Amino acid sequence: MNLLNCELLDLRALVAIADGKSFLRAAEQLHLSQPALSRRVQKLEATVGTQLLERTTRSVRLTPAGQEIVPLLRRLLDEMDGSLLSTMALGERQAGRLTIASIPSATVRFLPAALERFAQDYRNYRVRLLDLSATECAQAVRTGEAELAITLPVSLDADLTFEPLTDDPYGLVCRRDDPLAAIDAPRWSDLAGRRLVTVHRGSGNRTLLEAGLARAGVELRWFYEVTRLSSALALVDAGLGPSVLPRLACQGPDARDLVWRAIKGAEIVRTIGVLRRPSVTLSPAAERLTALLAAGWGER
Repeated sequence: MNLLNCELLDLRALVAIADGKSFLRAAEQLHLSQPALSRRVQKLEATVGTQLLERTTRSVRLTPAGQEIVPLLRRLLDEMDGSLLSTMALGERQAGRLTIASIPSATVRFLPAALERFAQDYRNYRVRLLDLSATECAQAVRTGEAELAITLPVSLDADLTFEPLTDDPYGLVCRRDDPLAAIDAPRWSDLAGRRLVTVHRGSGNRTLLEAGLARAGVELRWFYEVTRLSSALALVDAGLGPSVLPRLACQGPDARDLVWRAIKGAEIVRTIGVLRRPSVTLSPAAERLTALLAAGWGER
């Protein structure tokens, strides 16, 4: 694929469509009309010699060739934007852009404070935060879309390393009017027979939970299965049943009307840490943010 003859706006057009999964949103972001945006994509496809997008009346998605090229374009554009920003730093720390991925519970609970401190040292750095599942975080780091991720130790291969930051226990979460909320130290047996809410089997949280339950010899009745922890909290809040979720996931605004209780007996925990590629040296900005995250968890 020859990208040397492509205009910069053509490349940004494809990335914007891939991110927003919509021609309309991409056109608004780039301040282009939809016909002009379509011409940009068509010109890019003609240059690389293959179709990059599949369009229907209802959706737009990347072709296999598009899936291959978009991560490369993101890195290229990030590096270019960082270089442009660095020329604007006068008398201050060099500017640039840092892209990180994070599971939602870590995003809500710890990243804001760390980013506030980070901004004191890197005033001209823009931070792009990818709010993803644990599996998606690993993929973002593996492809180079994110320089590092705050996530769970799932999908680890030789090309990734994991540095633990903290342990986060699983526990009971229920509504305040649920009889279980009146039990200060519930046991696993107290959940027997209840119609429970859980996350799907492809989730890193579900994988860790099931492994812990198997070690403890505990069997639970999962009745509602969702994709995200935030969706599980919503179903619990609606009164459809209690759940077993990590404590950090129950400390954000989505769980302010719910109760979390540690469960007596076999303790099940997930470890949250920094995922990165050992073959790639972290930028000074990424190193600083990693140190701030470790310090923040240590203070906690």
